[in-house]
Amino acid sequence: MPRLTAAQARRLALAAQGFDRAHPTLVGRRQLTATIDRLQVLQLDSVNVFARSHYLPLFARLGPYDPADLDALIFARRGRYTEYWAHEAAVIRRDDWPLWHWKREALRERFTVKSAWVRENTAMLDWLLLELSAKGPMTVADVEHDVAKERRGPWWGWSDVKEGLEYLFAFGDVVSGGRRGFSRVYALPHQVGLAALHEVAVPRTEAQRELVLRSVRALGVGTVADIADYHRLKIAPTRDALRDLLAAGEIERVEVEGWGRDGRDGEGFVVPGASIPRRIEATALLSPFDPVVWSRDRALRMFDFHYRIEIYTPAAKRQYGYYSLPVLVDDRVLGRIDLKSDRAAGVLRVQSAWVEPGASASELAARIAPVLRRASAWQGLGEVHVAEPLWGDAAAAVRAALAARCSPAG
Repeated sequence: MPRLTAAQARRLALAAQGFDRAHPTLVGRRQLTATIDRLQVLQLDSVNVFARSHYLPLFARLGPYDPADLDALIFARRGRYTEYWAHEAAVIRRDDWPLWHWKREALRERFTVKSAWVRENTAMLDWLLLELSAKGPMTVADVEHDVAKERRGPWWGWSDVKEGLEYLFAFGDVVSGGRRGFSRVYALPHQVGLAALHEVAVPRTEAQRELVLRSVRALGVGTVADIADYHRLKIAPTRDALRDLLAAGEIERVEVEGWGRDGRDGEGFVVPGASIPRRIEATALLSPFDPVVWSRDRALRMFDFHYRIEIYTPAAKRQYGYYSLPVLVDDRVLGRIDLKSDRAAGVLRVQSAWVEPGASASELAARIAPVLRRASAWQGLGEVHVAEPLWGDAAAAVRAALAARCSPAG
């Protein structure tokens, strides 16, 4: 069985995620499309303290681009992409909609049996479908406005409207019609050109086999758990799919240094012939929901990086900050920086900055300072300010690097 060192595994994984290439001079829709298709899923999240999460993986891999271009690309009503629970709530290719037929039906069966709300609110669900049929794609607020005017039944509560639409979205009876602001527009499949794809039902085993293969490609190298997590599959069908893919020669097993218990070699899976770059030269801010770190166990195993976001932790108990972003430097995660876009003041605020044990705060600061300036300009802001009093063992170094306006390659 081939063996990868820990460093080779990191470089292979980062190359699969697009960190093996320099940022393009100009980023347009072609570059955005290629990157989304490489990632396969672009996770959505409502937190907007620095920038919404789905903008960050593209910035990390491509550099500055116009967020309006991405919005137009991924939220177009009849565009290349749509949304579904393909990891968490995520953007996927519209053409991949049939691969999720099995999950939509599984969720329908599960919640029809296990959810008292679904069983007790069939009239509400029927009314929501009729409302969308009569009036076209709508947000929750649009429907709630009608509910407030009409009050047609005892179920009319604002939370009920949201809950009902989300169940219908999970079942596929309702689909995404894009976004208005960050509010999902709900639609019937035929209203957004999904009717034909909606009728295509890829068998569960075949669909999961394809999703597992795509996960291996996107990860570069992964354990069974890594591969299952990428598209939120269960372990047993993931193992079955891997067995079939191994027999077909579409993937192969490798041993990876330190991936087993007690630091011993562990099993991973790769696509045959995948090229491992000699080096990765990149500096990037990673979203908490970037595929490189969204699996906290994988981030610890691959980068020795223990990561938890603290947005739900009381302020007094936070160790690193509200929305600290991992800092990728070449093939290592050297630290984390908590950022806030202060739009009223027109500045990007570094709330805290931390360096990982054994890493150099000055190296981290020198590499990340130019990225912070680019990030500020990308967000339409001016200077980058490090908060006082300083918080974090790299905060002083980051402030000094920003003041020096150094511009090392990175």
